[in-house]
Amino acid sequence: MRLSGLEARNRFAAARVARLATGGADGQPLVVPVTFAVEAVGTPAEAVGTPAEAVGTPAEAVGTPAKAAGEPREVGETGGDRGSVDPPATIVTVVDHKPKSTQTGLRRLRDIHDNPLVSLLVDHYDDDWARLWWARADGLARIVEAGDPRHAAAVAALTARYYQYRQVPPTGPAIVVAVTRWSGWAYSDSPTGT
Repeated sequence: MRLSGLEARNRFAAARVARLATGGADGQPLVVPVTFAVEAVGTPAEAVGTPAEAVGTPAEAVGTPAKAAGEPREVGETGGDRGSVDPPATIVTVVDHKPKSTQTGLRRLRDIHDNPLVSLLVDHYDDDWARLWWARADGLARIVEAGDPRHAAAVAALTARYYQYRQVPPTGPAIVVAVTRWSGWAYSDSPTGT
């Protein structure tokens, strides 16, 4: 069954790891696992140093008609997955503990520079296939460097979520994704499959 945008967001936010998919100028896809935090648009962390174009109505940038503030915006109305951007959210991840030359030269960062359209996927697999589900966030990414207040907010969100970062917070560039669509699928309507 298809998940509502809200259910996809909730399952996504509860997961501990996501796969970030990017595509560079050459069209070659890249998928990497990432730690992440989901922030509701308008939270204090989101409000710090984020330009309006990064979180305003990013769905418009990919061809979805604008709707009034707070009104649910469905995408895929002409076919494909139905998903929702309500509740609006931002996903943050930060490049962690790599040599400085690697931190700034990572392919995912180059890809986002060339093409800001990204997807993040979380899933649950079980040999009991009645428990299978996945949730995806599609959005527009931007890179935020250390020293920017938005970078500090992203690091704070990650350190609150992952105890491993409390001892050694990540210092690399942050990837901030303004979600344009939540979508997902589950074998059953129960997150546990029962």
